[in-house]
Amino acid sequence: MITDTPAVERLIEAFRRLPGVGKRSAERYVLHLLSSGDDCAAALAEAIRDARERVRRCSRCANLTESDPCRVCADPERDQGLICVVEHPSGAMAIEKGGGYRGVYYVLHGVLSPLDGIGPSELGLERLFRRIEEGDVREVIVATDATAEGEATALYLARQLGEQGVTVSRIAHGVPMGGGLEFADDMTLHHALQGRTRL
Repeated sequence: MITDTPAVERLIEAFRRLPGVGKRSAERYVLHLLSSGDDCAAALAEAIRDARERVRRCSRCANLTESDPCRVCADPERDQGLICVVEHPSGAMAIEKGGGYRGVYYVLHGVLSPLDGIGPSELGLERLFRRIEEGDVREVIVATDATAEGEATALYLARQLGEQGVTVSRIAHGVPMGGGLEFADDMTLHHALQGRTRL
């Protein structure tokens, strides 16, 4: 069987390291690449190599970009006084898809996790703090995930930024639109009640 070869097994394991890719999906990707013509695999390899060479972190927000500063930071229509802090570039992408946010971002590329050796310096927080010290920033929205590490990161940011006189807010966590209460877990309902707003 073809999956018994070490080269194929290494390729399957490489795909499995990607988020959301399980063993079966990885096997399908590998079999497709090996069954299709050389141009398919070559195009994929070239696209990966090109992206790795061109994409870097924005010097202002640390988001992934081909230009520095990135498109959002360079946009004069964006509100530079409003910064949304997200864990990963995917968080900024999700907020941008919503279309309602007109501020800028700061991407942490992780969360505080002392057990994993990830502290403020590993997240590049000194760059965010310098940006606040420059003035002009009136509010920081913390949009980290509702995990223990995400909450710890949010609390750390609130404490540090609060000392600098900046308003710090947290995104609401709650019941999604179109979702019924009976399908929400206890923590989601707790956050939804805590983050309620007046009608």
